[in-house]
This record gives sequence, structure tokens and C-alpha cells, in this order.
Amino acid sequence: MTAELDLRRGWVGEELAAEFPDLGLIHATLSARPGRSPQAVKERLRLMSDRFTGAKAVQVRQQPVPWAYRVFFRQIGIDPDDRRTPPEAAAVERMRAGAFTSRNLLDDALMIATVETGVPLLAYDAERVEGDPGLRLAIVGERLGGDGRDLRGGEIVVADDLRPLAVLFGDTAERHGVHPGTRSVLLGALQVKGVPDVSVEEALWIAAETLAEAD
Repeated sequence: MTAELDLRRGWVGEELAAEFPDLGLIHATLSARPGRSPQAVKERLRLMSDRFTGAKAVQVRQQPVPWAYRVFFRQIGIDPDDRRTPPEAAAVERMRAGAFTSRNLLDDALMIATVETGVPLLAYDAERVEGDPGLRLAIVGERLGGDGRDLRGGEIVVADDLRPLAVLFGDTAERHGVHPGTRSVLLGALQVKGVPDVSVEEALWIAAETLAEAD
């Protein structure tokens, strides 16, 4: 079991909050060492695969929490039938591969949490995040991670006090994602209108407890 998580609500830029008053980024920092998943996590994936039948996969988008992210995708200009939401993408991958396959401990933890709750999770190297993370609109001319590709401006980004860390539902700045040398992970859960606090908190707990299996 993990120690008590210190769940915090990240800031949301004023302009973004005005348009999406229910938007939130709930996050927690924990010690974690990325790597291969232990047998206990692989077994959990196997059992989850057995429970996740074809009929259940088809019904994912109709469930309240995954549906809320479909609505949000459309609101920010993403067609969820063309670019699937994280819970739907996990369901489709399960059907394509015939099972939830293990990739690595972090990816497995995020997938397990998303499948179980319908809530998309984010992960960054906590030691490379300056201050508190939050959500805002990108500024024309700024660069992802401070030195990465140019951002066009107006897209929603996850940012710290100094720079954008990632484009929401897009790419992460190269130096700020979790890597083999990471020792502390910042886990974040995106909350949108229609997603209750309990679902967000459960997703973070599931991911944190899965990561703790490596201890």
C-alpha cells in the first residue's frame, strides 16, 4: 500500500477557467522508479482483460465519466470519433490485442487506473517541475518545455511556473516526461464537467498503488 497521498488541485489560467469553470488538474507527487512491471501487475492486467469483454468495450463511451471526456474533446475542437479519448483508446486496444498487454510499470499503472475509473492520467518527472502544475492556454511564440517545438498559441497546455510541460492530450516536452532515471513522479488527473471528485481521487490512488508494487 502507498502512504497517504497529498492530493492537490492545480491552478487554471483565468481565461481557460472562464470558458471551462469545471476544469481541473488534481495531482500528487510520489516516489516511484519506472521499469518493468512486476508479476503482480501483469496478473492484474490479465484479470482485468478477462473482465473486460467485447460488450463492455462497446459500452465504454456510454458510461457517464468516459462520456464527459467525449464532450470535452468536442468542446476543445477534437473529434472523439477520429482521435479517441484515453478510456476509449484503452478499450479499443484491448479488443485489438485480445488483452491488456504490459508495456512498463508506469504505462501499466496509468492504463489500469483509466480503465477502472474512466479518468485520464498524466505523469511527469517531479524533479523537473518548477512550482505547482496547472492548466492554461499556450502563448504564441513560446516553446514546449522552454526549448522544444514552437506552440501556435491558444492550445491547452499543462504548465509549471516557468514553461509548458505538455500539450493536453498531445506531446510532452522531452526533458519533462518520466524517463529511466526518474525517482519521483508527478501524477495528474484531468477533471472535466460531469466527472465527480471521487472518480478523480480513485484514479490517482489506483495508479499510485500500482506503482508501489515495484517497492
